[in-house]
Amino acid sequence: MKYFAKKTLTLIITLFMISIATFFVFQIIPGDAVANMLGTEATPEREEALRQQLGLDEPVPVRYIEWIKGVAHGDFGRSYRYAENMNEMMSVSRLIGDKLPVTLTLAVLSLIMTVILGFFIGIVWAGCKSRTLDAVFGIITQGAMAVPSFFLGILIIFFFGIILRLFTPGQYVSYHDSVAGFFGYLIFPAFAMAIPKSAMAARFLRNAILEQGGLDYVRTAKSKGCTDRRIMWRHILRNAIIPVITFMGTVIAEIVAGSIVVEQVFSVPGIGRLLV
Repeated sequence: MKYFAKKTLTLIITLFMISIATFFVFQIIPGDAVANMLGTEATPEREEALRQQLGLDEPVPVRYIEWIKGVAHGDFGRSYRYAENMNEMMSVSRLIGDKLPVTLTLAVLSLIMTVILGFFIGIVWAGCKSRTLDAVFGIITQGAMAVPSFFLGILIIFFFGIILRLFTPGQYVSYHDSVAGFFGYLIFPAFAMAIPKSAMAARFLRNAILEQGGLDYVRTAKSKGCTDRRIMWRHILRNAIIPVITFMGTVIAEIVAGSIVVEQVFSVPGIGRLLV
């Protein structure tokens, strides 16, 4: 219990420090949000009025405290870029609420593909007796790990979208319009993210299986007459999968971060589009 309490406290402090750094960095970035919002219609009087309306005339520490108070109540403020209408800027909470489900769905699809492909390839590769096939698997997975997801996305668009015409590049389908169309479109960017991660998972699992295969308990099981299939599924895989699950924890974070770039390639309106 103390361990989790310590980790939770550390997480809160870390998030607090990140929020301070992020908030103050955006205050020193060149540019004036008020002038950008008003554009060619900007006048000193209108700029001053809008600055007071948004609270930008207050000192930076005061603005940060007010922002923290709003966050505590679920209010992340108003966007300076997106507007609901001519007179009202869109709330950040609504923007995130609209975009986050898309990014999370894309990340979950990619994770599912990573697990399926990685485990399948890793198990088949570990049981491969041919040196030639072993080398082929090694070259393919090494190459897949080296290629960035956004470049794989471009190749997928060209092959599956333009040549095979399995989907229309850039024609994203909202889940409000069609659930089938929504998932049908996200499969392709998810596949682009899953390829390098599944290659990493396959290599990790293959090495773990081979390591377990050389331990004493495996030789004991063979001496008792257990079949190779039974030893693999009942003993080796159970032990080999433990470090792989730990490894997949880091993959989840990488998938979420990678989805931001892939969203740009496939024109998916997720969190990544908000950050650009």
